[in-house]
Amino acid sequence: MDLKPFQENFYEIYKVQATGIASAPGRVNLIGEHTDYNAGFVLPCALNFKTQVLFRARTDQRVTVRSLSYPGESDQFDVSQPIVKGKSQWGNYVRAVAYVLQQAGHVLSGADLLIDSDVPQGAGLSSSAALELAIGGVFNALSQLNLSATELALLGQRAENEFMDCQCGIMDQLISAKGAADHALLIDCQDLHTELVPLPDDLAVVIINSNYPRKLVDSEYNQRRAACEAAASKLGVASLRHATLEMVNANTSLTATEQKRARHVVTENARVIDAVAALKKADLAALSQLMAESHQSLHLDYEVTVPATDTLVRLSQAVLGNEGGARMTGGGFGGAIVCICLPEAVPRLREQVLPAYTAQCGLSADLYVCQAGQGLTVSYF
Repeated sequence: MDLKPFQENFYEIYKVQATGIASAPGRVNLIGEHTDYNAGFVLPCALNFKTQVLFRARTDQRVTVRSLSYPGESDQFDVSQPIVKGKSQWGNYVRAVAYVLQQAGHVLSGADLLIDSDVPQGAGLSSSAALELAIGGVFNALSQLNLSATELALLGQRAENEFMDCQCGIMDQLISAKGAADHALLIDCQDLHTELVPLPDDLAVVIINSNYPRKLVDSEYNQRRAACEAAASKLGVASLRHATLEMVNANTSLTATEQKRARHVVTENARVIDAVAALKKADLAALSQLMAESHQSLHLDYEVTVPATDTLVRLSQAVLGNEGGARMTGGGFGGAIVCICLPEAVPRLREQVLPAYTAQCGLSADLYVCQAGQGLTVSYF
């Protein structure tokens, strides 16, 4: 990517040159949905879509922020004072990271920041985590905090939980911090152990954004988390990671909703482990079946799909057969689906799925052919 226009934008705004850049990717979760906050397993990969932040240290403790995505807006706050929410929604993510760093006892430097991102917003590709990690990387560098990638990811999660009031798990931030090109990342969300899983060279990762307007996502998400915690308590386990399907089916104290939520988490954890084995053997037929089962479980037991994503998955599965998989990805209630398939299947997805989806749902979907990208990087010019 040619950084010169981006650097010129920074100079036009601040009348000084940026001294460094932080870059963090969005992500797509290949399988393992809503398992992360249940201390389970997930298998995301970082994307070649990323959020970049040009930065320069200030001599005071003010942070000024501009974004190329919101050219008429700006935000500024003082890191020597208690940090509260401002009027800018995207600016609040910057404040959120500064807030949790401040709460952790770190002394922060002031900075001039300019944000640019090509992570599609509203597609469930975790544009917020990419922003949090990039901002965390800036503060880590400028304030010489010496935080590890995992520590930055945990702080990004805290920013969502404590400042933005979304009770997300660790997956989005950890893959944005630790992703590697051409690999997925198996994450054990109980102890944060990670394992890089090579993606076969002859497979394409395709994301199809439904463009269905996502509504009430945070409240529904928090309800799912509460149901899982209630189910774990009734099952007598620390988290649903430690539950078995036999325990879930036999426990009569669970409500019908709690039983469904728990059943999804338990079976989805098993599917993640099986999907890693399938990828290592390049077994597309097995992967296709696992992704189909995952989507069905998200539809029936976790109830986070919508007709738009169900339609995209059904149409994609019809095109791919057992030579590729398709499932909803992300938190749900709209957003995107992910397909893993041979590259020669991509034109068929574009030519057959997109027009059929428009005809059936009255919406226009966007298709992205992606590569597994690099996690957080911070460098000086």
